[in-house]
Amino acid sequence: MTVQGSENSSRRSRRSFTMGGMPLNDMPWWRWRSNVRSALHMLSDPGFQHGVWLAGVDGYGDVTDAVYRLVEDTWLDNWSAEKYVGTIFRDSQEAALVDTAVLRVLRIMHQVGPDAPVTAYLAHEGWPDAVRAARDAHVRLATSDGEDPDTPPQTLEVLNILTRSA
Repeated sequence: MTVQGSENSSRRSRRSFTMGGMPLNDMPWWRWRSNVRSALHMLSDPGFQHGVWLAGVDGYGDVTDAVYRLVEDTWLDNWSAEKYVGTIFRDSQEAALVDTAVLRVLRIMHQVGPDAPVTAYLAHEGWPDAVRAARDAHVRLATSDGEDPDTPPQTLEVLNILTRSA
């Protein structure tokens, strides 16, 4: 975590804490944003899904964990991300991309079941569309936060440390 001061003396009292380059004080509910971004990142990366989820690598959770992080605090399974523009999402475009990803992923989860193995998700005919929608949302949120969308997803332990530390 770094602290950045403003060059403008009238704003010197407003320090900006960052998480991996993302200013934390510019989005009031940045912890929720971090969880949504983490989930979208994992759901949008087929290489990660095969190399981590299918391989059973510890530390990242599974598909169900990612879906839970996507909707747990936000209730995006009950209402639109548009409700959170200005708190979790920067604008309506981010919200619309997240809504599309959530709907596609949840549709598959409801069809295969929340306790289905990762192979059931990956084999589902709608999975490529869900991955593309998650990728579109992930890229938009990551670039808006000044981060490289192509870096590998962080472990859940790292996410937990980063969201607790600020």
